[in-house]
Order: sequence, then C-alpha cells, then structure tokens
Amino acid sequence: MVKVLTVLGTRPEAIKLAPVLHALERDPEFESRVVVTGQHREMLDPMLELFDIEPDHDLAIMSPSQTLSKITMATLAGLEPILLDDRPDWVIVQGDTTSAMAASMAAFYQRIPIGHVEAGLRTFDKYSPFPEEINRRVAGVLADVHFAPTPWAEANLLREGVPADHVHLTGNTVIDAMHHVKEKGFDVSSSQLAGLDLDGRLVVITTHRNENFGDRMESIAIGIRELAARHRDVQFVYPLHLNPRARVAAEQHLDFLPNVALIQPLEYQEMVWALHYADLVLTDSGGIQEEAAAARTPVLVLRDTTERPEGIEAGIARLVGPDHTAIVEVGDRLLRDGRAYEEMSNVPCPYGDGLAAARIVDALAGRPQRLRVVDHIYERPSPQHPMDALLRHATANIPPRYAREVLARARGASHGHSDGNGSRIRAHG
Repeated sequence: MVKVLTVLGTRPEAIKLAPVLHALERDPEFESRVVVTGQHREMLDPMLELFDIEPDHDLAIMSPSQTLSKITMATLAGLEPILLDDRPDWVIVQGDTTSAMAASMAAFYQRIPIGHVEAGLRTFDKYSPFPEEINRRVAGVLADVHFAPTPWAEANLLREGVPADHVHLTGNTVIDAMHHVKEKGFDVSSSQLAGLDLDGRLVVITTHRNENFGDRMESIAIGIRELAARHRDVQFVYPLHLNPRARVAAEQHLDFLPNVALIQPLEYQEMVWALHYADLVLTDSGGIQEEAAAARTPVLVLRDTTERPEGIEAGIARLVGPDHTAIVEVGDRLLRDGRAYEEMSNVPCPYGDGLAAARIVDALAGRPQRLRVVDHIYERPSPQHPMDALLRHATANIPPRYAREVLARARGASHGHSDGNGSRIRAHG
C-alpha cells in the first residue's frame, strides 16, 4: 500500500487538493493522511468542513502578525517529527503557497519523494506575484513528479530541464472541485448575498495580492468607483479580504456607493454561485481566473503579470493591471457592448475537464492514465512560447508588422537577450 501525506494550509490549497484527497480515499492502493498547517485558520476551517476533510495532524501555526519567515520556520519544525514518524512514500503539495514551499523542503530533508500539484505556472518575475512565484519554483526544483494543469505549464517544466517522464498533464483540480460543489446545490436566500439586488447584472470583485497593497489598491478602488458610477443599474459585489491592508482602499472609496456592496469573504459555495451568476469578474486572484473561466464569465485581471495566460489566449480574460483608466475603459466596453461581451464569454474553459484528480492518483500509482484529457486546448499542437499569450494581448491593437517585431524581440528578451539597445522587453496588459 502506498502511503501519501498531503500538506495544506490555505483555503485555495484545501479547495484544489480536496478532489485529490477524495480520489486517494476511494483507491484501495493508497493510505492517505492529511496535515494542515493552519496559517489561515478562519478561511481554512470552512473548506475542511465543506469538503469533509478530517486532518490527521494540525500544526496550528497561525500567530498574530505572522510573517513569511515565521510561517516557513513553523512549518519546517512542525512537519519534521510527523515525517519521521509516518515515513510516507509521497508528500503531496499544491501550488505556490509558503506552506507548499516549506513542506517541500521538509520532505526533501527526509529524502521523501514530493508530488507537486498545479506545477509549472510561471510569470518569470520573482516579485510578481510575491512570494508565490518563488514559492512554486522552489517546490518545483524539489519535486519528483509534477502535475501540470495545462500544456503551457508542462512546457515550462520541460524547458527548465525536468525529465518528460516526471511531468504529467492532468488539468486543474479546481475544475474538479467546482463540479463537486455544484452537485451539492446552493440556496442563495440563506447566504449574505440574499439582501443584494440580484435581479439585474452583477460584477464580482476580489483583491488580496501583496504587490497591489498601497497605491495600486487605491487605483483599483478608484477605477471601480468610476465604473460603478457609470453603471448604476449594475450590482457590484466586493467580498473584502480579512487582511486590513487589502480592505482600506475599498472602504475609503466605495463604502458610500449605493450599487457597491462591501461584504465579508464569501464561503466557497457562495463564490461558485456568484461566479456563475456574474456578468463580469475583476480580480487579482490566480484561482478565480480559473474558476471564472470555468463559469464562462469574463475576467479583468488586476495585475501586471499572470501565471495563467491560457485564459488570456482563449479570450475569457484580459490583463488590465491595477490601472484605474484601463479598468474603466475595458469594463465599460464589456458592460455596454454586447458583441464585445459575447466574444469574451463564449469560449470553452482552457483549464481542465474535471478529471484531474483521477489522473494524479493514476500517476502516483504508476498506472497508465486511463482518462484522456478531452478539452479542446489539449488537442492543439505543441505549446507556443510561454510569453506569446500575454504579448498577443499587449499587441492586439498594434499593426501586424509591428506586432510581429515586438513578439520576436520579446522572445529574445525572455531568454536573457536584449533588444539591441541594451533594454529588456516586458509584457504589459
């Protein structure tokens, strides 16, 4: 029997690892155990309840004013005796959190093989998103098997020298999780959404990125204020993150607007419902880019870079950054122009088909993958250059001959080359 120890610490990890844990529990070849680090206690516990996850170990590392260093040290120290006692055959981590990075290091120190779920995502900018870009790259260096959610992520890993037989193309487990939650059903009348005007159009907003705190968050709030003022018939719903630094700009600029509701964080069932019901999503979240695409709801990405260019390439997402002018311009066009809206919303989900967890468990068991990925994106030829999706968006309004020149120069820059004048090329939304 294969012993698997899965480590998770945040709400997104619980959501994306829940389908894997359920698949492991159903498979007689595995003994599955779970460790929660607990650095996001208030947001993690409801997910454990929703997905019926019972931890075998709880490190309970959450502390007042916790820093990244404290989370890393506490996770390393807490996992060491567990790994020594349990001696699992595999440690499974997910994504780009500090708990995933630290758990990978802890397993490496004990020479225990590591499986990395949602491997291969990259922005190629170590400070955007911060600290996630480096967290996932450290986990990737230490991992022994990589579960890539898309061909683009798979291609990134192969370019970095990961052996092809260590990389498995699975789709993203968040699609599995959304299917699971939708099957449970949801009564909006019993949620905090019940008191809102949901008879018309709806815009859902989320922000929480460290790199957006301060002036950037204020610019986002100003853009939302202007967009809401132009569209008074649209309900804007803004679940505020628990971090005070993520809330202050919204409370200052938006609290008085009649069609903007500043509410507490949504439970996952509420969020899945809202994303399916919404006409437009504004977010700096990585996971919500995937979830909104699965709901076929257009997304404006409030970041300078994204590690999920598949949505941009497919057309369901636009990279507008924290620029209030771009937020208003693009948001206003989508809320006014039915043809522009239809072009963004009428595309298949590029992130998976809901069978990712089964493929992951097959790979851990050493079985041939029984379930072929059938989403349209996987039928395409070999992946393009990793920056092409972002750059195609950036050059959308440039004449073709100039666009080709920019793309050619950017390909060279991503490999450490300059444009001939000593300057680096960077994609912007």
